[in-house]
Amino acid sequence: MNEALSVLGTTLRDTILALLPIVVLIAVFQRLVIRQRLAEIRSIAVGFALVLVGMVLFITGLENALFPLGRAMAQQLTDSAFLGVGDAAAASWQDYWAVYAFGGLIGFATTIAEPALIAVTKKAQLVSGGTLSAWGLRIVVAFGVMVGIALGCFRIVNGSPLPAYIIVGYLVVSIQAFHAPRSILALAFDTGGVTTSTVTVPLVAALGLGLASHIPGRSPLVDGFGLIAFASLFPIMAVMGYAQIGQRRSRRRGAPQGRAAPARAPSPQVRTSQEA
Repeated sequence: MNEALSVLGTTLRDTILALLPIVVLIAVFQRLVIRQRLAEIRSIAVGFALVLVGMVLFITGLENALFPLGRAMAQQLTDSAFLGVGDAAAASWQDYWAVYAFGGLIGFATTIAEPALIAVTKKAQLVSGGTLSAWGLRIVVAFGVMVGIALGCFRIVNGSPLPAYIIVGYLVVSIQAFHAPRSILALAFDTGGVTTSTVTVPLVAALGLGLASHIPGRSPLVDGFGLIAFASLFPIMAVMGYAQIGQRRSRRRGAPQGRAAPARAPSPQVRTSQEA
């Protein structure tokens, strides 16, 4: 009990220090620049208190639930008995198929539950007048994260260099950016950022570090990090690819079946008869 209270006290202190610059900045601007009192200051104070409590509980939950869960799953999935080999050092990359499947599915599930992504997709649906579906966009982004995390787990297992994947990925993104609809570009790049937020990052980071710690020949510092980069890159590709597919379908539906003969101006005789 005393240990839990000590952890909560330390987290509370760190969270207050993290929020203090925001409070000071707002107070200074209101006093010296805007020179007006804040409206509904009591409501704002209560909101900050709730943010403080929520952050303390959330950070404590991460440390005691998501991080240990990611490490435990990585340890179990890379165990030689689970892989069906006598020695983990003799396992090939095909033996780790469950790691790729779990990494991809956990990436999909955490992205669907990501609060930042939910907020962005709702705003996108509102601004587009319902043209963009919030749920459809979330599924597309989650699919991109799923593919990215699965490929990132393969990179850790295989020991491939991270820069090669990232360089090729951004080359693909650059090419897509020239062909994707202009209206989707900014949103596609934003979805790459909001996917790496409060729910996805802790579990994915713990999974990567756990894999690198339990796979023979891998270094947690060199190979354990990098999954977040995949989770940021592949949603951009997924959203732009989805927009490109929709654009091509709309062009095919709106394409004319055949060329109509050009309309000819009526002859002078016809004109005269019509005028008469």
